[in-house]
Amino acid sequence: MIKFEEPIDIWGQISPEHGYTVHGAAGALPFKPLNRQALAMRIFLLVISLLTIYALLTIDYRSVDVAKAAADTLNNLKIIFLQPDTHRLSLRDAFYEVVITMGLAFLTTLFGGVIAFFLGLLGARNLAPKQVTNIVKGFVAFIRAVPTILWVLIFAVAAGLGSAAAVIGMTFHSVSYLTKAYAESFEELDRSVIEALSASGANWWQIVFQAVIPSAATSILSWTFLRYEINFANAVAMGAAAGAAGIGFDLFMAGGYYFDLREVGLITYIILAFAMALEAVATGLKGRIRQNPR
Repeated sequence: MIKFEEPIDIWGQISPEHGYTVHGAAGALPFKPLNRQALAMRIFLLVISLLTIYALLTIDYRSVDVAKAAADTLNNLKIIFLQPDTHRLSLRDAFYEVVITMGLAFLTTLFGGVIAFFLGLLGARNLAPKQVTNIVKGFVAFIRAVPTILWVLIFAVAAGLGSAAAVIGMTFHSVSYLTKAYAESFEELDRSVIEALSASGANWWQIVFQAVIPSAATSILSWTFLRYEINFANAVAMGAAAGAAGIGFDLFMAGGYYFDLREVGLITYIILAFAMALEAVATGLKGRIRQNPR
């Protein structure tokens, strides 16, 4: 029950657009009616909840020994993370394969970043006409809706399974991801700054390189490194799924073919070490850009 310190006018103000406003000791409290979007979201969440409950109640657990499965899982995790070792793959070979994987991710991010930079300029509402931005954003949204693995398999039909198809497919998806991120970063610049530069005689490219890029440099670097980390993870997966070599293929062989959990643990630790190193480099670069924006 809600108690008020003083009487309130429950009918305070009535507006068909903004709902009801109740006046009390704390001031005006807006009460908006339930709109279509909120109603649809609540119905969707209710349906998902009911389907989840139904699935949990109808799953056949009779053929599964839950206690044994949990014990085996804990034992496997213990072997992977507490007893890492290798018999087939040496540390030197493992580091070499990780470098190959990082190279695939670097090429993918480099190609995708360069293409996405120009598409991001055309997709920013404060830098390009509305019709152009709509076309660019619609195009990259379509690309982004298709998973990376499907793009890799599509290009594998022409290029064959291997690193070439993996790089092209991951680049395709990176372009769509970074275009959206770059465009939103460019749009953070106030339109009045662009109008002031245009009034002073600056052309479009001068506005881009003297105002837009310096103001969005930190965001661009953050999004690029984030995508690089995603591409690194994708490159690990493509090593097994698309035959792109690298540490992903060794991880697949150790976990699915040889079932050498100790080697899986060693590879996992190496991947984590490289991922942490990438994060440290990205943090250092962002700090330098903040200190010296120009």
